Amino acid sequence: MKTVNHDFEDSTNSPVPQVEQPQHHQWKKPLSYLGLILAGAGVTFISLRLLPHSQPLPPALQPFLDATATQPSANLAIDRNPNFITNVVREVGSAVVRIDSTRTIKNPAAGILDDPLIQQFFGYKLPQVPSQEIERGIGSGFIIDPHGEILTNAHVVNGADTVSVTLKDGRTFKGKVMGIDPVTDVAVVRIKADNLPTVKLGNSNELQPGAWAIAIGNPLGLNNTVTHGIISAIGRSSSQVGMPNERVDYIQTDAPINPGNSGGPLLNASGQVIGINTAIIENTEGLGFAVPINTAKKIAAQLIATGKVNHPYLGIQMIALTPEVKQQINDDPNSPISVEQSQGVLVVKVARKSPANKGGIRAGDVIVKVNNQPIDNTEQLQQAVENTPDGGNLQVQVLRNGQTLNLNLQPKVLPANNK
Repeated sequence: MKTVNHDFEDSTNSPVPQVEQPQHHQWKKPLSYLGLILAGAGVTFISLRLLPHSQPLPPALQPFLDATATQPSANLAIDRNPNFITNVVREVGSAVVRIDSTRTIKNPAAGILDDPLIQQFFGYKLPQVPSQEIERGIGSGFIIDPHGEILTNAHVVNGADTVSVTLKDGRTFKGKVMGIDPVTDVAVVRIKADNLPTVKLGNSNELQPGAWAIAIGNPLGLNNTVTHGIISAIGRSSSQVGMPNERVDYIQTDAPINPGNSGGPLLNASGQVIGINTAIIENTEGLGFAVPINTAKKIAAQLIATGKVNHPYLGIQMIALTPEVKQQINDDPNSPISVEQSQGVLVVKVARKSPANKGGIRAGDVIVKVNNQPIDNTEQLQQAVENTPDGGNLQVQVLRNGQTLNLNLQPKVLPANNK
C-alpha cells in the first residue's frame, strides 16, 4: 500500500526523576513533560493498516464515499430473515480469535537528550531514555483447522517476538507463526489445541457487489465486535487501493472496520468467510478492504507446507500507458523517450541482473501482449507473471522505437528482502 501507517496509542506512564536545582526552578515543569513523552519503555499499537488519504481519491473510489448500505442485497430470501446476522454470529463467533503480539523496537527518542542544545536549554542532568521500547499490537484471526491453525494478516504478526491467541471462551494460548507473506498480507499462526471451533470458507470468486458482508473482530481491543454492510466492489487492484507493492485484488466493503479488525473474517450472509479484513483509507468512511479468501487459501496452504511463498517477478517498474500518460511523456522536453502507442504498459525502469534485463526488456519499451493476450494495465501483467511457475517461460511482445519485438522471459522467485 504505499506506506502503511498503524495507529499508535502512547501507554507511557513511567515516573520522571525530579532533580533539585534551585537556579533552574522555571524548567522543572517543561522537563517533566519532556520526560513523560520520552522516557517510556512501552508502546501500544492497535493493528489495522491505515491508507493515508491526503489527496483526492482515485475516480473509481470517489462514488463510494457516499452511504451505500441501502443498496439491495443479492439474496432477497435472507433479507426477509431479520435474524440472519445473529445466526451467522452464533455459528462463527467462537472461531474468531484475538491476537496480541509484542516486538522490540528502537526508541526513536533515544539519544535526543544527548543533543548539546537540549542540554544547554535545560542546564542540568536529564532523565535517562531507554534505547528500546516494547510495541504491543492487537489484531484478529480465525480458526481454519480444529488442531489450531489460524489465518490472519501478515502485518499483525510480522516481526513479533511473542504472539498470544485468546479464544472467545477466554482461553489463551501461545501462538507460533508458521509463515507470513507480505506480498498478499496473509499469515498463519498455530496454537497447541484440539477440537477447536472452525469457520467455513466460501468462494470469493462468486462475490457480487450489493451482497451482504459481516465483519467480526476486535476493534480497539473490544473482543468479538460485529458490524455489517455490503460488498461495495470487487477486484480492487493493489495500486487502486494504495498498496502498489502487493499482489491482491481486494474486496471493498462498507461494513465498519476499525483498528484491531485486521486479520478478522469478512463473512457472507451464510456465515462463510469470503475475505480477511486488512485495511481502511484514513479519514474516510465506508472504505474497507479485505483479501479474498481464495487468495488467502492458496497462500496459507504454501505457508503451512513450507513456511514461505514463492512469488515470481520480472524486475521492472511500470505504469499503464494511457492517452494522458502518453501526452505527458511526449510534451516533456526532458523525456528520454517518445511514445506513439496509447495502449499497454510502459517500462519505466529495469533492475540490473533481473529476469527482465536478461530477457532483453529495456526502459521505454511498451509491453502490449503477454502470452498472446493483450495487456491494458499493470495488474494484468502482474497477474500473468504471478501465474508463471519458477523457470517457466513468458512470451512478451513489446514496441520499441516503432518496431515490434517478441521476447522470451523467465520470471524468477522474488528475493525475500523485496517481499
